[in-house]
Order: sequence, then C-alpha cells, then structure tokens
Amino acid sequence: MVDTCAGEFESDTPYYYATFEQEDEAQPIEGKKAVVIGSGPIRIGQGVEFDYCSVHALQALEKAGYKSIMINNNPETVSTDFNVSDRLYFEPLMEEEVLDILRKEKPEGVLVQFGGQTAINLARCIDESGIPILGSQLNAIDLAEDRERFDDFLEGLHLSRPAGKAVRSFEEAKNAVQELGFPVLVRPSYVLGGRGMEICYSVNELEGYLKEAVRISPDHPVLIDRYILGQELEVDAIADGETVLIAGIMEHVERAGVHSGDSIAVYPWYHIDPWVVEEICEATTKMALALQVKGLINVQFVRQGQNLYIIEVNPRSSRTVPFLSKVANLPMVQIATRVALGESIKDQGYPDGLWAAGDFYAAKAPVFSWAKLRGVEIGLGPEMKSTGEVIGLGQNKDEALARAFWAAGWKPTAQKVLLATIADRDKKEAIPLIKQFWRAGYKVYATSKTADALVQAGVKVEEVAKIGGKERTVLDVIAEGKIDFVINTVTLGKLPERDGFIIRRSAVEHDCRYFTSLDTLLAYWRCLSYLQNTEHLKPVSLQEYLHEK
Repeated sequence: MVDTCAGEFESDTPYYYATFEQEDEAQPIEGKKAVVIGSGPIRIGQGVEFDYCSVHALQALEKAGYKSIMINNNPETVSTDFNVSDRLYFEPLMEEEVLDILRKEKPEGVLVQFGGQTAINLARCIDESGIPILGSQLNAIDLAEDRERFDDFLEGLHLSRPAGKAVRSFEEAKNAVQELGFPVLVRPSYVLGGRGMEICYSVNELEGYLKEAVRISPDHPVLIDRYILGQELEVDAIADGETVLIAGIMEHVERAGVHSGDSIAVYPWYHIDPWVVEEICEATTKMALALQVKGLINVQFVRQGQNLYIIEVNPRSSRTVPFLSKVANLPMVQIATRVALGESIKDQGYPDGLWAAGDFYAAKAPVFSWAKLRGVEIGLGPEMKSTGEVIGLGQNKDEALARAFWAAGWKPTAQKVLLATIADRDKKEAIPLIKQFWRAGYKVYATSKTADALVQAGVKVEEVAKIGGKERTVLDVIAEGKIDFVINTVTLGKLPERDGFIIRRSAVEHDCRYFTSLDTLLAYWRCLSYLQNTEHLKPVSLQEYLHEK
C-alpha cells in the first residue's frame, strides 16, 4: 500500500503495487464493484485518448452504484490519480499481474474496451480465468482481429473489404502479391497504431519488409491487402445488441494510406453523397449487431468511386472518441459503460441511427515531435507517428481547418516563399496547386524536374540544385531560413540515404514547415484566407458553439 497521507492519519485513497513479499496490505473492497483495464504507458499509437475513455468509464461506474477499480501503470495519466477511482492498482498490464488482482478482488466484471489494444489483448486470459468481461465479449474481439474469420464474417453480411490474404511464409507472400497486384498494404496481425505497417510497391520491398520489419511464421501471420487509394471515412458508434447509435461520421482530409491517427479529420462530413452516408450507417449497424457489440465500435471505410470498402473494425474505444464526444455533444463513454452494465441505449434516452450534428464544423489535426525524434522519417504512411492533436472549430469547414492548422503551429509567415520537390507520380496533381500559391504572390523554388514541369505550366520558378550539386542546393535554401514551407512528396522507399529523406529531415531540423501530402496542402490552401486574416480566428469556447451556458 502507498499511503497517500504519509501516515499522519488513515488514508481514504491509498493505492497499491505488487511485491514478492509474504505480507499483503490490500484488502478487497466490499460491495458491488467493477474493474477498468487502462492503456498502459502512453506511446505513439496508444495515448491519452484511451485514458480519457478509462476515466469516463470509472465515473460512469460510480454513477451506476459500482465501486470502481483501476489497473494501470502510467504516472502521467489522469486514471492513475488515486482520487479518480475507489481503488488504484499501479501495475504493469501483463497477464500475471492483472489476474492476481482480479482473483483477489473478485469483481462483478471487467471493462476491457476502454484501454485500447493493450486492454483488448488481455481479454482472452481474463475470459479463460472465468471472470466476466462486461460489454462486448471475446468472440467479437477475436472475430474482428482474426483476418480469415473477419473475411468470412463480412462475406456473410455481403459487405466488401480490400482483397487480401493472411500469409505465413515468404513463398505464400509472393503468391499472394501475384494474385493481388502491387501496391499492397502489409502488416502484422493484432497491432495498434499501425505498428509495422508498410505499403510495398515491389517484390524487393516486400522481401525486405518480411526480413527486417516483422517475424513471419505459422503462429505469426502477416496480412497483405490490396492498397486502395481513395477517400477515407471513419465512424464511432455505440451498440447494445439491439440498437446502434452512430455518434458521427468523420471525413479524413488525407486519402487512404495515411494512418487515421495522423490524418486531419473533419466532422461532420462535408462532401460525401447521401447514398454513401446511408450505406455507411447500414454497414455499421449490420456489423455491430452481427458482432453482438455491447459498447463502443469504431469502423474505418475507404470509398473509391462507387465502391465502399471496410478497412478495419474495432469493437472497442478508439482515439477519436474524445474528439467526437466533445464536438457531437454526446457522452459516448458513459453511454457505452451503462450498456456494458446491461442498460439499453433507448432506456438511457438516446435514439438509434445517426446522431444529429450541430450547426458548426470541427477539425482534428495531428501534432508531431519530429525535432525531438532525430533521424525519424517524417513522411506519413500507415504507421502512426503523431504525438498529439488539436481541435479547431468554425462556422464552416475552412474556418475549422484554419483554427486547427493555427493551433498545430502551421501559421503562415510574411515572406511567402515555398520550395517544391515533387515525385514524378505526383506532378500532375501538384503543379496546378503550386500554381495557385504562385498566383497568390508566393515565390517558388524547385529542383530541376519539378522546376521544368512548373515552367511548362507557366509558373515563374527559381531552380535549385539537388543534394551534392556544385551550385546553391535545396539544402542550402532550407538552411537559409527564408522558406515559408517545403512541399516534398515521398518517392518509393524511405531509406535514410535517399535525397527525399534528407530534405525532409533538413526541413525539420531548420524549423521549416513541410507538406508530404498534397491533400493536406490543398486543405491548407483552401483555408489560407482565414490564416492570413487572424481576426477570424479569435478563440471561441466549445460551450459557445454548443450554445451552453
């Protein structure tokens, strides 16, 4: 026991950690009680968003008349404040430690859906121990995680997902990509934050990935999916086995291929057709009911033309739950906790179907720590790299995006100078966009091939030499500190010796802003008028947008 009153008088809020001694100072709490499993140490891909969910779950348990027990081991989180729960066990979230506590306390049940992947990974051992899991059961969790079972599940519901295979050897992987075609998205199973994910464009890249990035074996299959470049849409919902309340649909600014945690997301959606909204709601409802979800569910979709594909389904809280709870004015975690305790959505006074959005827009933008993470590739992809996020609110999407860019540190400067070095496959899309900045008064620097393409489009350009050139090089221009931002789209491969990698790192280390996604650049362009006229960006509280006093 850690005595939080230092022995001066009896503590009402001690907390506990385990030792291998004979004496045990933790006496089980009396009365009806439930345990919340936290998310463990905060790291990229597993962050404070899940701590938000854990804390709100503890509060909901107490309102429902339960004693709340928290198991978590991060001193930087709110959930490990000993005043937040009735009892805190400050323990590593490993099978041995967690089961010891559960056997001691003998709770009515355990909530695993609010601690992200760390908590979900403990579901099997908890279930096998005979201690009830509250809310969505192990079968729903395993079905969503197991690639082959999930494919069969979607086929039974007549829902589409990108074609793919689970492979257990390099030979199987080669056969799979021959059938699927390049590019492919490759990842290990049972991961959070896209750890170990990569887009491969050739057999050589695939072979390098399987040798260096993951351990492939019959017990550790690797998932290979056809990579679909389309519009990504994300949904958070709550289900009780009969009713599905869809909290909201978020539209990602960046196309599929950038991890959802690193994408800018806008709520409510702003340019998807009504039939897409209807299809998303129908698919989400079908899956939530078929999985027998009791609590939260997160679904990620990608739209390509007239086709809608399901990328991923998570029968747990997601990192967008705090964002959506705030801007949709819906206490998602409290509703989901009460569902897990047996109360229906309708009995709580909430409808089924899509929750009505407010009369304003909200944009969630990622924040990165590249300057402190030296030598790390800053180009965005399937593996999550952001270390935080901000919310921008506005009466229209451009104002909301402008506030989000501003809060994330993307403020325009007075010098209005940009540097462009664009991959060949992106030039057709990038040149008209760069031309818009030039017309708005920006001076344009560019490397040779990009400069040639811009000149052909009628843009006045100052050409700079590539890395290693005898004349003024791209690195010299960045080091001078006169560039407003760098546009550098990622070429195939992200090795440290490649020019693109060196340019991106140079931009970070000279505190120069950068764009590696043309979708992000387009969003920045569209809200530039707001960013340049900061009178529009005076702070307004969330309560004012929600018309609350």
